[in-house]
Amino acid sequence: MAVKIRLRRMGQKKAPYYRIVVSDSHSPRDGKFIEEIGIYDPNTDPSTFKVNEELAKKWLANGAQPTEAVGKLLKAAGIEK
Repeated sequence: MAVKIRLRRMGQKKAPYYRIVVSDSHSPRDGKFIEEIGIYDPNTDPSTFKVNEELAKKWLANGAQPTEAVGKLLKAAGIEK
């Protein structure tokens, strides 16, 4: 099973916020996920995000691949692979 760390879109039309989730790569973007590890809100100024570092490091160590957007957020949080 290929596991990805990616963004799950939530919120109303034209006002999205995202949850950072660990999911199977074959599941849909807003579908079933394994675990939620953080949030990202681009609507605030400046944009806010919170990541549970322990869970992120655990999943990265177990082989989960972050998407491009999540990789940038993790890098900004100081979490490297």
